[in-house]
Amino acid sequence: MNIITRYDTQLFHWLYGKVTKRNCAWVRLASKTGDGHLYLVLAILLWAFEPTHGVIFLYTGLLAYGLELPLFIILKKSFKRQRPCDFFNHFNAFVEPSDKFSLPSGHTTAAFLMASLLAYFYPSVTVFVYLWASTVGVSRVLLGVHYPTDIIAGALLGLTISVLSINILA
Repeated sequence: MNIITRYDTQLFHWLYGKVTKRNCAWVRLASKTGDGHLYLVLAILLWAFEPTHGVIFLYTGLLAYGLELPLFIILKKSFKRQRPCDFFNHFNAFVEPSDKFSLPSGHTTAAFLMASLLAYFYPSVTVFVYLWASTVGVSRVLLGVHYPTDIIAGALLGLTISVLSINILA
């Protein structure tokens, strides 16, 4: 496990170093798109205006996020992994983290969950939504609030919950 932690930390510092002393507006914007507000708005718009899959998309999304949130909280409190901005001395993140622990990344979990649902119901947007979800994940590392393995864990969690929810409802 020490070798994974070492490479994870090295990759974190390398990525974070790419944005240090630069304008991080685009990175903050990418991260902000994963805050969650857009998910509900998109689901309601699809429910209201897309008759083919809108209703089942909304219900599947509600189930998925209903499963994701408690599981995400349990995992964060179980692992209790300190964020890079809290662990390293003389280190400041570019944003204020939304909670205390870093594993898994909540932004990444939610983004990959949404991307997976959108890709399933609307296959024509698959490449775009997975690129977006990946950008949300990487932005969290660039902003200094997550390690790369937090992002991988979040992506896997989001994909797993999405697949489970699709299998239950769709």
